[in-house]
Amino acid sequence: MTPEKARARLIARREEILDGDINADARDTVELDQTSVGRLSRMDALQGQAMAQAARRRAEADLKRIETALARLDAGEWGRCTDCGDEIAPRRLEIDPAIALCRECAR
Repeated sequence: MTPEKARARLIARREEILDGDINADARDTVELDQTSVGRLSRMDALQGQAMAQAARRRAEADLKRIETALARLDAGEWGRCTDCGDEIAPRRLEIDPAIALCRECAR
């Protein structure tokens, strides 16, 4: 993959994450008043809240990885392992252009 293609994919993925509508209401505190919400409904709401929070954390981690990869592209270091400096296999970069480690260092 060329650095230009990698940049385009990373920017597209960043925009996809930023434009994604992760329901903020689902992350809000769950009402614990049993007169308005039954126990099972409250448990479902708590589970939904936890899933929305986990999705938000994954999206934030992906954004950080993307921004770091874009910085490596700008610095001319993209495609090299951040640990050992060896070249990252092209197939790994095709799968995930934000990858920072070669196969050996990822183990």
